[in-house]
Amino acid sequence: MLISLDVLLEERNVTRAAKRLNISQPALSTQLGRLRDIFGDPLLVPSEEGRGMAPTERGLAIQSRLHQALLDLQGAVVSPDDFQPHNTQRDFVVAVNDNVFALVGLSVVQSVLALRAPGIRLSFIAPVEANLTYRMERGEIDLYVGLAQQIPEALKARFLLRDEFRLAQRKAHPRGKSPPNIEEYCDLAHVMVSKEGKFRSSVDESLEAMNRKRRVALTVSGYNQIPLVLDHTDCVATLPSRLLQRYASSLDVLPLPFHLPAFDVAMAWHPRSHGDPGHQWLREHFILAADQASV
Repeated sequence: MLISLDVLLEERNVTRAAKRLNISQPALSTQLGRLRDIFGDPLLVPSEEGRGMAPTERGLAIQSRLHQALLDLQGAVVSPDDFQPHNTQRDFVVAVNDNVFALVGLSVVQSVLALRAPGIRLSFIAPVEANLTYRMERGEIDLYVGLAQQIPEALKARFLLRDEFRLAQRKAHPRGKSPPNIEEYCDLAHVMVSKEGKFRSSVDESLEAMNRKRRVALTVSGYNQIPLVLDHTDCVATLPSRLLQRYASSLDVLPLPFHLPAFDVAMAWHPRSHGDPGHQWLREHFILAADQASV
């Protein structure tokens, strides 16, 4: 019930809290009623704004201490001998975009499934860097795998691999197979990844430093959508080299006519999970997958 109260105080909405706790809304309402009896306080009351609930003074007073106490308790009951993949029931949540998933996540999936550990489940979700530390502290996300420079300083991190950008076009593109000069590069129709639908990225910032501007014709939400676009249009794309290696049979991969710095991919985790044997086990799988990708 204290775990339920912790989630209720954060969500301030019974429906959302029940969904996170994976229980029914009536069951959570019953727990809240019992908690009110135990504490002798409503803890949460209907919001004056008409949406959700608002914590009482007592609820606010216990929220941070309750949350920290639950984190301490979770750490206290985990023993190095408790985690055995073949007889453990555990879910791991990894925040990663589809490019990095293709680089290392898929290999992790293969190696974990090969263990035939039915109690281990992996969930790969889209990364949202804005509240990453907070969600990791709460145990909602186990690992973040992505650009090293986007990892908050509060998290622990480990380098996985380095990659660089190349230009991609479909086989038999009407412009030919020779690398373009900077003028041709800018004149071509480009497709790029943008979760928000913006027609600008770090590539455009580098071009602007040279007083250049490329023509971005369209955006898509995921990296692995781009090869499909390239295969059916005369668009080109500037993408990570390691990702393009997976599509070498259908795409020409060419050098860029200007310099873009290489970038580092790293994984990050919350300090409270550093000594957790399950986390250590999961991190080792990513380290091995990155080593294999670098060969």
